[in-house]
Amino acid sequence: MNMTSLLSGKTAVVTGASAGIGEATATALARRGVNVAMIARRESRLQTIADRLEAETEGSTLVLPADVSNEDEVQAAVEHTVEAFDGIDVLVNNAGIATGHETVENTPTEQYRTVMGVNVDGVFFMTRAVLPFLRETAGNAIFVGSFAGQYPRPGAPVYAASKWWVRGFALSLAGSVGNDGIGVSIINPTEVRTEFGKEYRDEISQDRFDPDEVTNPETIAEAIAFAAEQEPPNVVNELDLYRRDKFTPF
Repeated sequence: MNMTSLLSGKTAVVTGASAGIGEATATALARRGVNVAMIARRESRLQTIADRLEAETEGSTLVLPADVSNEDEVQAAVEHTVEAFDGIDVLVNNAGIATGHETVENTPTEQYRTVMGVNVDGVFFMTRAVLPFLRETAGNAIFVGSFAGQYPRPGAPVYAASKWWVRGFALSLAGSVGNDGIGVSIINPTEVRTEFGKEYRDEISQDRFDPDEVTNPETIAEAIAFAAEQEPPNVVNELDLYRRDKFTPF
C-alpha cells in the first residue's frame, strides 16, 4: 500500500533497520514514497527487507551493513546514501541494545561498553555525520528514546542511563540547530513487541509479551513518520507512546 505524503521523493536514513521498530519505520516511510537507506549489522536481513519494500512500494532502498558504534562505518554509510540519493532529509536514530536486569555491581564491562557504544556513541556518530545534509534540506532528526529515559529503572540502570543521554542530547541539539531549520524529535515508547533485548536478556520482548499486551512496532513507526512529515517552522518536539495501564497500580 502506497500513501500520499509530504515525504514522497525524500530520503531517510534509518538505523537498526533489520528488525522491530527500524524495519517497521523503513516500511512506513517507503509506503510514503521515501527513499530509505537502511543501516544495521545483518546484511542478509536488510536485503530481504529491501527486496520486499522494492516490490511493495514506490520507495527506493539502499542496504548499508554497518555498526553504528564504528565512526568510520557510519561516515561511509552516510556518504553512500548521499551519493545514491543526492541528499538526506530525515535521520531516524533507532539502533539500540537493551541490557538484562543486572545490578551495577554485576554488569560486565564488555556489556556496559557495548550498550553505551551503540546507544550513545552510535547516536552521536550518526547525528554528527548527517547534520550537514539535514541543514541543506531543513530536515528532521528523530531519536527513538524510551520510557526508561524519563523515569528511573532500577532493574536496568545502564540501559536507562543511555536513554537519558539520548533524550538529553536530542533536547540540547534542538536548541542548537533549530535556527538552522533542522527539526529534532524524540519518540518515547514503553515496551514494544520486537526482538529487542536479544543480546543480553534471557527472553526477548517478542516472547515476553502477548501480541495485544504491549505496543507493536508499527505504532511507533507511524509516530516516527508523523514527526518526519513536519515541515519548518513546525516540529514534534517529544512524543510519548505509553500503554494506558502503565501508571496504574499493580
